[in-house]
Amino acid sequence: MTTKNWIRAGLPALATTALFAAAAFAQDNPATGAEATAEAAAAVVATVDKGDVTWMMVSSILVLFMTVPGLALFYGGLVRAKNMLSVLMQVTVIAAVMMLIWVFYGYSLAFTSGNAFIGGFDKAFLAGVTTESLADTFSANVKIPEYIFIVFQMTFSAITPALIIGAFAERMKFSAIVLFSILWVTFVYYPIAHMVWFSEGYLFAMGALDFAGGTVVHINAGIAGLVGCIIIGKRTGYGKELMPPHSLPFAMVGASVLWVGWFGFNAGSNLEANAGTTLAVMNTFVATAGAIVGWTLIEWLAKGKPSMLGAISGMVAGLVAITPAAGLSGPLGAIVLGFVASIICFFFCTTIKNALGYDDSLDVFGVHGVGGIVGALGTGIVVAPALGGPGIADYAMGHQVWVQFQAVAMTLVWGGVVSAILYYIVNVLVGLRPSVEKEREGLDIVEHGERAYHS
Repeated sequence: MTTKNWIRAGLPALATTALFAAAAFAQDNPATGAEATAEAAAAVVATVDKGDVTWMMVSSILVLFMTVPGLALFYGGLVRAKNMLSVLMQVTVIAAVMMLIWVFYGYSLAFTSGNAFIGGFDKAFLAGVTTESLADTFSANVKIPEYIFIVFQMTFSAITPALIIGAFAERMKFSAIVLFSILWVTFVYYPIAHMVWFSEGYLFAMGALDFAGGTVVHINAGIAGLVGCIIIGKRTGYGKELMPPHSLPFAMVGASVLWVGWFGFNAGSNLEANAGTTLAVMNTFVATAGAIVGWTLIEWLAKGKPSMLGAISGMVAGLVAITPAAGLSGPLGAIVLGFVASIICFFFCTTIKNALGYDDSLDVFGVHGVGGIVGALGTGIVVAPALGGPGIADYAMGHQVWVQFQAVAMTLVWGGVVSAILYYIVNVLVGLRPSVEKEREGLDIVEHGERAYHS
């Protein structure tokens, strides 16, 4: 991101006039003029643009839209009818609980000083945050209200644990899911967010690039989902009974809502409404389009028929892949990244999963984990100016890809190991799975006493 001049195009004329008046006064009154100039300069430094604030409010609402109804409908349509309501409930309640925890201590752990791996409790319960508090953007001297930065990041914290549940959909207790989500954001999400996005974080200091959450959100959720589906075990009847999605139209609507909401996810991560934001918008369009085409083509060639399920899987894979590179790639690089990622994800969701025999119900690792890995590594390539990317200071492709690899590895190890420990803790406390009889009956009626459909 290029640093703007301290007097920028959107600066109110009054502030500009005041600054020059103070400078003129300083020439005539050296003793007191210096103070006036310093005060005027300070006023300019704390520039807040209403357009930036509006865009960040819209982006936050768009990310909420991704979660409910987007993710809920997408996942709900992909499970069997007897578990549709349970998925809607899980996504909704997880999002609500995560928002509260974010205010209680999550924001403080992720975005305050502590050490390279986790923040402190200085802003627990939003202590010290007021309507006058400001948060930095990527442009020098341009800020946004801290409240809207907190809200925007809160939506990320809300959707990420909800992504995980797709890996073990249809076979985990509601109480276990809620407890696991609370523990997981505390010991996995907040530390990774701090390491990647906070200025004192370990991976941030290393120079890892993650524009909107390739490591923090998708690899993080993907590896937690993979570990979970292995520890919890396969669905009853998996491999012996047909388990097709009960409503592909619902899944398609949900995926489409995800695509719309993802503009807030990706373009909102620029924290301003400027030219860099438009690049993220452009890339979120074309990378996703490239991925849909890529998955459709490879499935057509491999299976003889292109499917709607394949098209929406490609859609999500493309969105995942471009997330870390949304503002760091040129449009052509984004298209290639989405196209390649969708083909690799297709391979993992079919060949690799079948060969290894794990039951990742809705391909959370195959799409989010693998797509996030491809996107994170690819970001180190597509950022290159020679490939149409905006470039970064002291860029060297080999070095940047190596840094990206270290960030991916750190996320996989931290997320995988800690998630495994948390699953076992939850199993001891409340148990992970319902009985076989309850699982066969369906989680809608067993866990919530109601059904999505009545025949």
